[in-house]
Amino acid sequence: MHESDGLNFGLVSKVALYRSLIRWDRPAGWLLLLWPTLSALWVAAHGFPGWHLLGVFTLGTILMRSAGCCVNDVADREFDRHVKRTAERPVTTGAVSVKEALWLGAMLALLAFGLVLTTNRATIVWSFAALAVTLAYPYAKRFVSMPQAVLGVAFSFGIPMAFSAVQSRVPLLAWLLMAGNLLWVLAYDTEYAMVDRDDDLRIGIKTSAITLGRLDVPVIMLCYLFYIAIWAVALMDSASPAIIYIAILLALCQVVWHYTLIRTRSREGCFKAFRQNHWLGFTLFAGIVASDALK
Repeated sequence: MHESDGLNFGLVSKVALYRSLIRWDRPAGWLLLLWPTLSALWVAAHGFPGWHLLGVFTLGTILMRSAGCCVNDVADREFDRHVKRTAERPVTTGAVSVKEALWLGAMLALLAFGLVLTTNRATIVWSFAALAVTLAYPYAKRFVSMPQAVLGVAFSFGIPMAFSAVQSRVPLLAWLLMAGNLLWVLAYDTEYAMVDRDDDLRIGIKTSAITLGRLDVPVIMLCYLFYIAIWAVALMDSASPAIIYIAILLALCQVVWHYTLIRTRSREGCFKAFRQNHWLGFTLFAGIVASDALK
């Protein structure tokens, strides 16, 4: 093998490790961020927000979710080695160093910030708050009994930023949508935490699945229902409420399906429920877009 071939192989291997670190092969994570953010853009703009903002928030969402994965894996590297699902993550195994992961995360966050700089001053200010919550979340599980609520704030920050980018302000409607979205995050991330409950109990991590105990399934269902109810109220003044309510009905059908997946609390069912949640967000987003398109 030539030296250049070895270098190329090493580069390809490193890129593959970085792709694994940012969960490139698992888009469900950034889709969970993307749909509520784009929904907020459409609501704030009363229709298509323009290609510039659509590009900024789509790319920014992917970049910040990827940066968050880097920070999360560095913070959790000692815990992850004791959890079946995360034991082979690149930072946990040492295939990617802590320094490399942090550099990659910082680079991705800076690229996202560069996109924010093309919006307005209010959105730039909000981006610092979003970054602070993103950095705080990985450490929340050490101190907070419901760290999923902290993730809910982090995963909902695209909503006020979207309104700010369109309207240069964050009205009450944005906070209402954010509150509903926080409940959705609490629902699906508790499903996620149910997958690792046995491992987390053994190593002493705090999660909503552990805190709620046997109330986990009922609380998840309530969070789904309140999330959909809040968004239904917030979207009542949409251009075509009938379309929105069709989307809400389809979303409720998905909630029933999620119940069938998690009611026995099996690892497989809970993980499948978590991975399919982005379809619920997409359903509401599609309803908003269709509603505006038909006005």
